[in-house]
Amino acid sequence: MIQGNPSNQIDFNAPATFRKWPSLNGQRAIDSSAPYLLVESTLNECIQHFLAKPDATRQLYEIHTSPQAPFLGEVVTSENIANLQSCGIFLLAPLRL
Repeated sequence: MIQGNPSNQIDFNAPATFRKWPSLNGQRAIDSSAPYLLVESTLNECIQHFLAKPDATRQLYEIHTSPQAPFLGEVVTSENIANLQSCGIFLLAPLRL
């Protein structure tokens, strides 16, 4: 769980990439070596892209950004995003797809 007030400590305008693992029948392909690039933007926009995906497929997606200790690592996990959501932290307008 997040401690403190991360909204004052997380740079949602930081450069980030939204990536997807190759998949087969909704599961990561066994022979895939790395996720491929879908979007290169800000952390906030990449989080919005992630949240727009169905819960059942979110394990196929990753967000890569500069680490923002202690809240986020180089790869932002779905657990990180769930923790941010539970604190009500998403400062910018939702993405319009």
